[in-house]
Amino acid sequence: MTDTKPDSWIAFRSRDFSCYFVSRFFSSLAAMMIDVGVGWFVYDLTNDVLALGLAGLFSFMPNLIFLLAVGHVADRYDRRRVMIACYAIITLASAALVASALVQGTGVAIIYALIFTFGTARAFAGPASQALLPAIVPREIFPNALTWNSSSWQFASITGPALGGLAYWGGGAAGVFVTTTIFYAASLLLLVPIKPRPVDAPRDAVTWETLTAGWRYIWHKRAILGSISVDLFAVLLGGATALLPVYAKDIFQTDPLGLGILRAMPAVGAFACTLVIARTGLGGRTGLKMFWCVAIFGLCMVGFGLSTNIYIAGAFLILSGVVDMVSVIIRQSLVQLETPDHMRGRVSAVNSIFIGASNELGAFESGAMARLIGPVAAVVSGGFASVAVAGIWAIRFPELRKRDRLV
Repeated sequence: MTDTKPDSWIAFRSRDFSCYFVSRFFSSLAAMMIDVGVGWFVYDLTNDVLALGLAGLFSFMPNLIFLLAVGHVADRYDRRRVMIACYAIITLASAALVASALVQGTGVAIIYALIFTFGTARAFAGPASQALLPAIVPREIFPNALTWNSSSWQFASITGPALGGLAYWGGGAAGVFVTTTIFYAASLLLLVPIKPRPVDAPRDAVTWETLTAGWRYIWHKRAILGSISVDLFAVLLGGATALLPVYAKDIFQTDPLGLGILRAMPAVGAFACTLVIARTGLGGRTGLKMFWCVAIFGLCMVGFGLSTNIYIAGAFLILSGVVDMVSVIIRQSLVQLETPDHMRGRVSAVNSIFIGASNELGAFESGAMARLIGPVAAVVSGGFASVAVAGIWAIRFPELRKRDRLV
C-alpha cells in the first residue's frame, strides 16, 4: 500500500464492484450458515468427532481431483459465466440439503455427497472469483477493493454463524438450509449485470505445461510461495474451527446458537481489523508483520484450547481473527498484484488449493487428532505447531520477511 491514506470508499464508485461486493457477501453469509448447520447436523447424527473431520475431507476432495482444471477454466473462459454456473449448482445443492433435513432417517452419506457437490462448485468458482476482481477495478485501487472485499467476507463470517445458529435453534436444519438457498440465489442474480474488462484468454492447446503453469509460476515467486505456504501449514495444523461443535456441546454446554456465536468470534476481530486497514493501510514491513501475525494466531489457538470459560475462549477467537486478517490481506495482495492478468486464474487456483487444504483438510486433521488424543490436546498442540511454522518460514523465506511495501 502507499504511504498516503486511501479514500476508503473509492472502490464503490464502480457499479460492477458494488454488485460483486454484495454478491460475495450473500454467498459468504450462506457459506457460514452452511458450516454451522452441517456441523451441528452431522455431529448430532453421529456424535463422532471424526465425522466432523470427514465433512471437511469431502469438502476438500474436489480441490485435489480438479486441481489442474479449475485454474485453466478460469483463464480460458469468461470468469463471470463460470461463477454464474457454479452458483447455480450451489443453489441447487443447498435446496437438496433442505430435502435431506426434512426426510426422517437421512443418512450422513447423503450429507457427505452434497458437501462434495458444494466443494466441486466452489473449487471452480474460487479461482474465477479471485481473478475477476482485478478486471472490474483499476490496479491502483485494487488493495482498497481487496480490503473491502475481505471485509464483506468477514462481516458475513460474523453474522452468518450467528444467523445459522439462530435459524437452527428456531427451525432446525431445514430452517438453516432454506435461508442459505435464498441467499445463494440472490448472490447468483447479482453476478448477472457485472461487465468486467475483456481479458486475452490463452489460446494455446491444453497441455501439461499450460495446466501446470500456475504451480511453476508460484514456485519461482518466492514471496508468493512463502505467503501462501505459511498460511497453509499454520491453519492446517492450528485451526480449531472444525472442533467448535465439540467445544460448544461438550465443553461449554451450549446450544446451536452458542455454536454460531463462537463461530463468529474470529470474524468479529477480522472485520474490525479490515475497517482499520481500509482507512490507514498496512504501512511498512509487511512481510515481518505477516510472520508475527501467524505466530500470534498459534498462541491464540493454544489459549482457546485450554479455555474452560466460553467468554475467555471467545476473546482468544476474536484476537485470532484480527491477526489472521492482516495475514490474509498481505497474502491475497501479493498473489494478485504480482501475477499477470492472463495467469491470474491458474495462480488463484493454486492459492485456492492452499486455502482449501488449510481449512477443509485442516478440519479432517483436527477431527482425526481429536479422535486420537482428545479435542483439547489436538487444539493446543496444533497451536504450538503454528508458532513453529511461523519461525521456520521466517528463516526459510528471507525475501518475504524483508518485504516492506505491497505496492
